[in-house]
Amino acid sequence: MARKIKALNHFYGPPAAGNLVVRMSIPSCAQALTILPGDLGDARVRALLQQHLAGMHESSPVGSVYALDTLALQAPDIALYTAWMGEELLGCGALKHLSEVSGEVKSMRTASAHLRRGVAGRLLEHLLGVARARGYRQVSLETGSGPAFEPALALYRRYGFEPGEAFGDYRATAFNRFLHLSL
Repeated sequence: MARKIKALNHFYGPPAAGNLVVRMSIPSCAQALTILPGDLGDARVRALLQQHLAGMHESSPVGSVYALDTLALQAPDIALYTAWMGEELLGCGALKHLSEVSGEVKSMRTASAHLRRGVAGRLLEHLLGVARARGYRQVSLETGSGPAFEPALALYRRYGFEPGEAFGDYRATAFNRFLHLSL
């Protein structure tokens, strides 16, 4: 784990800058939520990511799923973070480096038992903090449309994300939504 954190520090900044570990409390939770770099060797993290992929495929038309699998999340330009309460995994989210001034939110997922308790918001705040520390001027994301995606869209709107054009290698469809936040 120490070797992995050292490698992440090279690209994302040292823990002292607040880039890797954050402790904060969640309303109605007795313990503090801890955000750590995601460990893809942890079976709990892999299971949550598999649940995320399955959910995206269930709720999206064929060809419209851009969720990353565990192999893709190992790319050096992607930083995965996980939210924990003690030994219990609450959720995950990732930030992909697009350019010196922009990043992309990926793989946001809250464990089913912790939905509507602020986990996704805390993860998103952490990702936006990392983006600001990197000097990004914009963070973008791609998500779907329809009832399964309304909670995520509402979260992103609360944080100031606005609809916009497709970016990167994405193709715009009637299903996909592209959101952008100026930092």
